[in-house]
Amino acid sequence: MEQTCRRTSAWLRAMAVLLLALALSLSAGRQAIASDGALEREQLAALARQIELTDRLAEHAASTAPQDRARYHFDYARLRADLRRVRAGVQDYLIPQRAQPRDPIPLTGDYVRRDERPEPSP
Repeated sequence: MEQTCRRTSAWLRAMAVLLLALALSLSAGRQAIASDGALEREQLAALARQIELTDRLAEHAASTAPQDRARYHFDYARLRADLRRVRAGVQDYLIPQRAQPRDPIPLTGDYVRRDERPEPSP
C-alpha cells in the first residue's frame, strides 16, 4: 500500500512538473507572438515615416526640377499619388477602421511622362 502511495505521489509530481512546463512554454509562446506583432507594427510605423520622407523629397524635387520642355521627364505627381496610396494602406493597417483591410487601388508604376508634341523638323 505504501508503495502504491509513493507511485501515485511521484506520478502527481511528474504531472505537476509537466503542466508547469507546458504553462511556461505557452506563456513564452504568447509573449513571442505578441512581440512579433509589436515588431511588425514598429517596422510598419517606420515604413510610414520613410514614405512620408520620400513624399517630401519628391515634392522638393518636383519644385526644383528644371522647367525646360524635355521629351521625357519624371512624373512626380504620379509618384506622390502612389506614395499617398501606400501610406494610406499602411496607416489603415496600423489603425484599422474596420475588421478587414480593403482592396487597394493598383499603383500606376509608370513614372516616365512623354511630351507628346512633335519634335521640330530641321
